[in-house]
Order: sequence, then structure tokens, then C-alpha cells
Amino acid sequence: MNHPIYFSRPALLCAAGNNRNELWNSCLNGNQTGIKRTTALNGKEFLVAKINDALLTPSTGRFDMRIIRIEEKCLSQIEDLIFLAKKKFGNERVGVCVGSCDNGTEFSLAGHKAFFESGAFPDDYSIERQSADYVATFISEKYELKGPSLAFSTACSSSAGAIIKAAQLLDAGMCDAIIAGGIDIASDTVLMGFDSLEAVSQNITNPFSKNRKGITLGEGAAFFVMTREVLSIMENAAGNADVPYAPPVALLGYGESADAYHLTSPAPDGDGAFRAMNAALKNACLKPSDIDYINLHGTGTKFNDSMEAKAVSKIFGEYAIPCSSTKPLVGHTLGAAAALECAICIEAIVNNFKSDKIRLPVHIWDGERDEEIANLNFVGKDSSVLSKKVAVCLSNSFAFGGANACLIVGAMQNKL
Repeated sequence: MNHPIYFSRPALLCAAGNNRNELWNSCLNGNQTGIKRTTALNGKEFLVAKINDALLTPSTGRFDMRIIRIEEKCLSQIEDLIFLAKKKFGNERVGVCVGSCDNGTEFSLAGHKAFFESGAFPDDYSIERQSADYVATFISEKYELKGPSLAFSTACSSSAGAIIKAAQLLDAGMCDAIIAGGIDIASDTVLMGFDSLEAVSQNITNPFSKNRKGITLGEGAAFFVMTREVLSIMENAAGNADVPYAPPVALLGYGESADAYHLTSPAPDGDGAFRAMNAALKNACLKPSDIDYINLHGTGTKFNDSMEAKAVSKIFGEYAIPCSSTKPLVGHTLGAAAALECAICIEAIVNNFKSDKIRLPVHIWDGERDEEIANLNFVGKDSSVLSKKVAVCLSNSFAFGGANACLIVGAMQNKL
């Protein structure tokens, strides 16, 4: 990267927390209470990390649907910064990049069910509601933004792609600020689709255990205002003093790869993951020993965990870098996962900067190691024994079709 791209404080909404402080506490304490049983349209019951419907209100968008209600609720947490960016740079210089896999599936499934039962779609059914761009278009319309408005859908790495593209647009001078992030919902289409792949666990996901049985699906949203400026200055100007001594946090580097091994299965040797992480380190001009924490993709499926452990061990093994998967807390939020987990890394940097007691997101599992996969240094519930400040974090996202992405974020203490 030519220079760092700065993140604002994150806007966050998921089953493990309705804001960044709640989510961070859940990450430290291993809070799994947001994961509950729900019944899909086919009558089958699933464990899902679902956002509380009581938090949501009808959206102001052209199409009122659950994913947009969640998006609007989440964005309200950084609305002051969006308005500040508009005032500072002008509507034409503020863009939008959003990662998501959902495009109105709640209407699709219900609409087709009605069609097969009655021979006609419901009166309010519209194919336009299912346009893949609407999660990005909604933001542009709501805030009257005239910059590029882009949607990304590469399954579980979607919002990593959105953040990377935001950085590239800023780096190229095509925008001065970008609202970037991701959002997804655990719709019946998602639940039944993953169930048909036999990828869903009947218990809460148990990543990297020899007893792992699959994923726990979830939903969530995470957004930032990204700029070339030091965002803490922008936040102070907006009157936010909730993290007065936090260093600015920037995207230091990123890496992507495409192994295209299989439509849904990753390459068993972890080569795609290895290349994405290596590319991110090179892009950031960092060594493996410079990383203080790794947020693993850690889905709890047999093949993902095996290949990710191999790739991480190959690059970072000798340094025993603390790592964890936060999916047992927030669920696998699909297109939102990369942005949500990037936000968790940012919170790790900010919160540890303020404290003498170093703590990291715990890795919740049964502790039964799989002898067939590499041995990683998982964060336990007492991670305060760490002696090193957390300044640089790496976050992995590995998707269907081998669409791999890795983000590296870090504190810019010299910018205080």
C-alpha cells in the first residue's frame, strides 16, 4: 500500500452485541447467549446467532426488508461520521463498498412458496428487491452520496473484498471517504442451503476440535468510515470522546488469492490461505513475527479448520502467535464475517492500548485437539498473561470457490 488507510470506530450489530462495547465484552467472556434455536420454513430446527427483532424498526429505504433494517440500525452508530465526511469532502467524494451474500432471500423463498401453492406470486413480490446491489445502493440513497457505490458477493470473504476495494479507491484518489463493511442475515434460504451441504452443526460450532461437526450460522453487520486521514481527529471533531486515548487504527495491508479448488471445499493443503496471508504481509511490509493476534476464519468444518491450521502454522508456527475463532460467539455471518472480525481486531488494538491488562477474544471449544492438524496457540479465558501490547492483528476470510482474503490492521501511534 502507498500509505495507511484509516478506520473510524466501527458500527457493530450482531447476536453477541448491539454495539462495539457489548461485542468486545462477549469476546472476552465467551458469551454465547445470543445463539438460540430457530425453526426454518421447512420445519427443521437450527442453532442460529440471530439479531433480536425487537431492536429493529421499519427502514426508510425504498424496500423495507430485514437486512436493510439491520443495516440502518447499525449505520446509526456512525452517522455523525458519515455527515462529517460529507461536510468535509462533499457528496461526490464519498463512496460506498458493501459485502453481502443476501439479496432479498426472505422474499424469494416466501414468494416461490406462494407461487407453488397458489400459482401466483404475492402482490408485494418484486424481483427488484432481490438485486444484489441494494445493500450498497440503500446507503448511497439514504445519505445522498454520489461517489462509487459497489456491492461485493464472494461468499464468506465478501466484506474483506469491500474493505480492500475501499482502500484501493482511496489510495488511487478516486474518493476521500468510503463507508465500507458488510451485512448478512441467517435467512431460511441460508439455513436450508448450508444444511443441504451437511455443513451445519447441531451443537454450537467447535472450531479446530477433533469433535468439530460444522458451522453455526449467524447474522450481523459491521461498518466503518474509511479515509486517508487520521480518523481519531475526525471523531474528536464530531464530539466523540468514548475512546480518548486510543491510537488511530489503519489497514496496513491486505492479500487475496483464488485457489478455485472446488465449488464449496477449500484446497486441503491450505495453499490458497497461505498465499493470501503471505500477500498481506508483503503488502504491509511486515514479518510474521510482527503480528500480535490472528482472528482465524475458524468455521468448525472438517476441511476449513484443517487447511487453515496448516497455512497458519507454515507461516507463523515458530512464533506461537495468539489466535482464536470468534464464530462460536457471533456465528458464521457469511458476507459480514470479514468486516465483523476486522472490527473485533480493531477493538483488540484500541482496548489493549488503554489497559495494562492484555486481553484477547477467547477461543471457545471443547479443548480436544485434533492430532491430524497443526497445533495453534489458542487464546484461553485468561489471556492476561500476555506480555506484549497488541498493536497489529491479522484477520482471515476464506470463501466458497477459493476466494481467500486476509486483512492486517494496526495501531498508528505516531499519529496521536
